[in-house]
Amino acid sequence: MSTAATAGHIREASPRHKARIAGVLYLLAVLVAVSGEFFLPGRLGWAAVVIPIACYAVMTLLLYDIFKAVNRVVCLLGVAFGLVGLALEALQWQPGGVNLAMLFHALYCLMIGYVAFRSTFLPRIPGALMMFAGFVWLIYLSPPLATHTSPYNTAIGLVGEASLMLWLLVMGVDTRRWKQQAGAAGERP
Repeated sequence: MSTAATAGHIREASPRHKARIAGVLYLLAVLVAVSGEFFLPGRLGWAAVVIPIACYAVMTLLLYDIFKAVNRVVCLLGVAFGLVGLALEALQWQPGGVNLAMLFHALYCLMIGYVAFRSTFLPRIPGALMMFAGFVWLIYLSPPLATHTSPYNTAIGLVGEASLMLWLLVMGVDTRRWKQQAGAAGERP
């Protein structure tokens, strides 16, 4: 099957199916990143960077497609922040030791958490926890504080993000409510 045909199938998939694909991509990204950190040193370590970034980029676009029904502008800002953060992560650019990729990732989590919280097709708690993760990731603006609070900051941030992603993976979204909210927002259900 061609890439264009695959993209067409994903574009036409139900919001519940897109949510589950996003959850799988998040889980894959985390598992590969953690495996790379601990088990794939050296040359194989590049895969532990490239694969999670690719998974996260596709997941970000899927989440945009799902959450634009809530607030297109906030969701688009979130996607922009997320993609900039992924580019900075790929470049490993950390001027003055500050992880700028985490700043943009924090803003992404705040935006996506907000639209998830405001949605009618998900419970509010995963969205609130995703926003909390965004606040936790802001700790990385201060390298000494990030070092001092490690590994707790990372664990708390991952739990916040994982709550939304696991909900999407296991439960998906309430398609009936998604269609209602998308219709009210003028989106194509």
